[in-house]
Amino acid sequence: MVKDTTMGSRIFDIVLITLLTVITISCILPIWYTFALSLSSKTAAAAGQVWLWPVDFNINSYIQLLDEGQFFKSFWISIQRIFLGGLLNFIIVAMLAYPLSKSSKDFKHRNILMWILVFTMLFNGGLIPLYLTVKSLGLINNIWALVLVAGAQGLVFNVILTVNFFRNLPKSIEESALIDGAGPWKMLIYIFIPLSVPVLATVTLFSIVFHWNEFLYGLIFMTREEFYPLQTYIQQMVIVLNPDIMNEEQLKMMAELSNRTLNAAKIFIAMIPILLIYPFLQRYFIHGITLGSVKE
Repeated sequence: MVKDTTMGSRIFDIVLITLLTVITISCILPIWYTFALSLSSKTAAAAGQVWLWPVDFNINSYIQLLDEGQFFKSFWISIQRIFLGGLLNFIIVAMLAYPLSKSSKDFKHRNILMWILVFTMLFNGGLIPLYLTVKSLGLINNIWALVLVAGAQGLVFNVILTVNFFRNLPKSIEESALIDGAGPWKMLIYIFIPLSVPVLATVTLFSIVFHWNEFLYGLIFMTREEFYPLQTYIQQMVIVLNPDIMNEEQLKMMAELSNRTLNAAKIFIAMIPILLIYPFLQRYFIHGITLGSVKE
């Protein structure tokens, strides 16, 4: 009976490892294919000859993206945007989720505030009222238009996730802190936030990814190219290419490019910052910090 159990366990491990290997490869292959496509020639990309290795290797797609100084300006604007947006999301989510995690007895107007938040998640005034509001606040061509407006997207969802996490924290921890004389601010900063790093890291990552990938608000709220975030700049560069203002060298390079190779370069560059950030936050998705935090 012991041998059968051991053999069954080994078979299960082999099947599980095989399945995880297949899933890992299926996640890596699209990234690698995009990279190979971005380094291939226009003819090879159009003919569908590219698979796991670049065909007619060239870096013209990346040269086209990096040729102008505006690329680096837009890159820096996006870095500022994800830093400010991620930090603001962290602060607002923590400060909203803490009181909303209390019962109606402890926080009298909890249900009213929660319904207001849920209503804003389901309904909005539309794009034109949003633009008029931003314009009336003087935020056109201002990075705070990107941080505040885009930061509101998904905020309620992040708050609800964090509220549910806060509610699952052991009540005995909060009761002990109250006995020791801790007020709401101390409990939030020294107890709830440290114990809730996994969920706060997760919702912050959601916010960072959204801020990095979003390009529409850059088109709406920025009227000059020097204020474009990276995704908006790349999107405009791919679409608005005017041959009339290009010199002979640029025209020759564009003849060797295609939308497929240029879009592949765009996608690959856009993935790099998130791929660099994710490993630092990924460990919080696995380990539950609250495990064993209360001793019987």
